[in-house]
Amino acid sequence: MDSNGIADLYASIFSGTTGLIALVFYVLVAIGLWKVFSKAGYPGILAIIPIVNIVILVRIAGMSGWLALLYIIPIVGFVFGIIVAIKLGERFGKGGVFSFFLLFVFPYIGYLILGFGDSRYSKA
Repeated sequence: MDSNGIADLYASIFSGTTGLIALVFYVLVAIGLWKVFSKAGYPGILAIIPIVNIVILVRIAGMSGWLALLYIIPIVGFVFGIIVAIKLGERFGKGGVFSFFLLFVFPYIGYLILGFGDSRYSKA
């Protein structure tokens, strides 16, 4: 398949209803992360920059930003995502069940709850 064929394939996959739904979920996560970043003392604009938002999220969870590189290792990244979600929930006073289901499984809901809810960020 030549480069035009690949571009056409991507254009067909990310157009129409699927692309619109993906865009809506991305916007919901970005809005929630913006508020979460603001509560944690980081500039909210960093939430819309794809790789930077992961690094900042790991730092908010209380770990080194360099550990965000673990996300690129297939199985390790999955487990690390759960750990980050749980530690992030702890920083905002939420329990493990909330963190797993609403920050790892359904982040577009969980980040909105953290950002717009009454939970407060604590460093320790």
